[in-house]
Amino acid sequence: MDTTGILDEALQRLHRSGPERLGRLTNHAPMAVEALAAHGQADSVHRWLDLYTSKLEEYPSGVEPVTASNWRSALGDTRRVADWIGYFGRELAERSWRDVLTEWWPRLLPGMYGGSTHPVIRVGHAVRTLLADDGTEPRLTELAHGLGYWAARYRPVADLAPLPGADSAAAALDAVVPIAARDGGFPARLGRVTGLPVWAATVTDPHMARHRLTELVRAATHRYATHGHGEETMLVHAATAPNAVLRTLPALPPDLWVPSLRAAWTASAAVTAMYAPHAPVTCTPPGTFTPEEVFERALAHGDEHVIKLTDTALDVGDEQALAAALRSIDLSEPLH
Repeated sequence: MDTTGILDEALQRLHRSGPERLGRLTNHAPMAVEALAAHGQADSVHRWLDLYTSKLEEYPSGVEPVTASNWRSALGDTRRVADWIGYFGRELAERSWRDVLTEWWPRLLPGMYGGSTHPVIRVGHAVRTLLADDGTEPRLTELAHGLGYWAARYRPVADLAPLPGADSAAAALDAVVPIAARDGGFPARLGRVTGLPVWAATVTDPHMARHRLTELVRAATHRYATHGHGEETMLVHAATAPNAVLRTLPALPPDLWVPSLRAAWTASAAVTAMYAPHAPVTCTPPGTFTPEEVFERALAHGDEHVIKLTDTALDVGDEQALAAALRSIDLSEPLH
């Protein structure tokens, strides 16, 4: 993890901006700069931010403070994102970040599907920085922004029919039935997901839940190599959303690990149903590269989703995961 102070500088720079732009698109910069710093590319952070600046919007205005007595009425209200960030900023100034996270994780977990799963991904990046060094104000503020964004974009899914599944995560993802109508954005498509395959539903042991979640991240990352052409940007989240949950587990008590696995599976499988192509393609990597070389290629490309998928691919760490990262570089438009 970065010890130069550059990550903290970048986060302070970004906290003057809101978590979205154009009312629906996510500000990915805090997640991307954390990934750059985590992989030894802190010197590139500000140069990358200079390219991304045109995608940032000013921090939104508040409506009414969120409090311990009125938070339920504010949950899922996108107009209240500044109110929510302010609430978590106050909470994190007064209490341990682990205690705040432990209290709010089970409250927010059922609604991790709002904001195209970006809020939980942002929280996962923030938690990784805090697990490495929990003493800096910008990193605590970043967690407040992530949790606040999640609370404002809270969107549950319910009444999903249990469909025939499989034992392995890879086979269960293969069993996902694509939705028929592919028009519209993430919220519209999510509303058309009516059933998902059953997978890992009998897991009750926390450590087994962590093991199966690791399996899911690996399977979803591998799958991008052969299925990413279905939608090169949105299918990234089938891997990065469960990986954000996996990264957060060490900061949570074990009794929250099983429900975390189930929510992560729903997210990954739902994204697969919404965007996966009807047929895979063969993926042949353009040569053999080290993890460091793959990440350097992702940085040179610059797209925020490419950087984040490559970050997850390096967590998985095998050849097929690196192939998926390289595939995302081929499929995606570079950042200019």
